[in-house]
Amino acid sequence: MSELRQNLANFMRYQELLKLLVLKDIKIKYKRSVLGILWSVLNPLFIMLIITLVFKELFRFNVENFAAYVISGQVLFTFFSESTSLAMTSVFSSGQIIKKVYVPKYIFPLSKIAYSLVNMLFSFVAVLIVCFFTGVHLEWTIVFSFVSILYVFLFSVGVGLILCSMVIFFRDIEHLYGVVLTAWMYATPIIYPAISMPDKFLFILNANPLYYFVTHFREGLLYGRIPSFELNLQCFNYAILTLIAGVYMFRSRQDKFILYI
Repeated sequence: MSELRQNLANFMRYQELLKLLVLKDIKIKYKRSVLGILWSVLNPLFIMLIITLVFKELFRFNVENFAAYVISGQVLFTFFSESTSLAMTSVFSSGQIIKKVYVPKYIFPLSKIAYSLVNMLFSFVAVLIVCFFTGVHLEWTIVFSFVSILYVFLFSVGVGLILCSMVIFFRDIEHLYGVVLTAWMYATPIIYPAISMPDKFLFILNANPLYYFVTHFREGLLYGRIPSFELNLQCFNYAILTLIAGVYMFRSRQDKFILYI
């Protein structure tokens, strides 16, 4: 308990730095952009329009409110992929700072994931716009969408810490992860209904944490249902166990980072 209190106190001491890093990333992303942060709303809308045109009209996926179905999965997966990719490279890209002053190293991956969370919350506006124009009747159960986002945030922190603690020593992981994300996206029912997955590949869905997170997100948002206890338990277990694994791996390796950055 004393170690936990010490870690919490250490985090509170550097929370202003965390805020500054997040704000810095936001300002850099939208620097000299005419529309600025509005792109966080427009970008998922444009991608959704393209996907809807290709898959609904050409491939004839029979999904009710297909545009809302697509963008709801799309923004959640984009949050995960962006946050973990940025977290993965955050420590060695901040090597000059780490070498000069003491800063808790976890601040860097955490700031990248927090930055992606801000982007995701703006993109959520695009989801609501699509739901409104496609006739999705939003219920009070939409509040569970934010529980879904919390699950993905915790899961992303865990995955981000694992990747960050590995890529310091093996830089090839940075390139390999891009391939993994592409495969992971197609293994997640973002643009196709889960029931269209052939039986012989159902094990892919059952072993895919993002399948449960996306399903949880859509339950409260699109279908007006309270996500079941079993679904919440699956999401919670994936999020917490991955977070614990990430924290453990990061803490056990962080003292050696300085030798490789």
